[in-house]
Amino acid sequence: MTELDLRGFRILPGYLDKGVQEALVSDLRDVVGAAPLFSPMTPMGRKMSVRMTSAGRYGWISDTKGYRYSETHPNGQAWPAIPPTVLNVWRALVSDARAPDCCLINYYGEGARMGLHQDRDEADFTWPVLSISLGDEGLLRIGNLARGGSTVSHWLRSGDVVVMGGDARLVHHGVDKIRFGSSSLLNGGGRINLTCRVVD
Repeated sequence: MTELDLRGFRILPGYLDKGVQEALVSDLRDVVGAAPLFSPMTPMGRKMSVRMTSAGRYGWISDTKGYRYSETHPNGQAWPAIPPTVLNVWRALVSDARAPDCCLINYYGEGARMGLHQDRDEADFTWPVLSISLGDEGLLRIGNLARGGSTVSHWLRSGDVVVMGGDARLVHHGVDKIRFGSSSLLNGGGRINLTCRVVD
């Protein structure tokens, strides 16, 4: 495995083998059973193409009231616990002293994308964001601290892990598209992206 550095994003291609990927997907099915995927709305009232849910103390939600963390799913239930399989990756690459408060689970179906954005709703930016890719390949685009300027792109494959920390913690990034059907990991295709964050 050759580790990559793109504008401070630490990319670990193929970090998770197929057995670990399958175990993660199995655990995520239990999470989604308890906290179903939903289609969030932007504050402008547009439905996002990505469906999402969360695990942990907090979940990330978006609606016409804005982007924010919440202690409950939109159905009013508390979020399920973050699976140990996810926490194992966090401990290996981020910290074994502090667990993440939130594991955001984004599902990209055919045609889904995520525009350039910053992860800046957390209280302490010294903690990195850990990102895990499962399923179909997704085209990550990395920008700059400020909006605008040149960008670089990289295809993320199933089992790739990204650590966004240090000077790159607030860099704009997004997913322009997925190669739907490029992986057999998920029944029916699609891409799952997990992002673990310290919120408080």
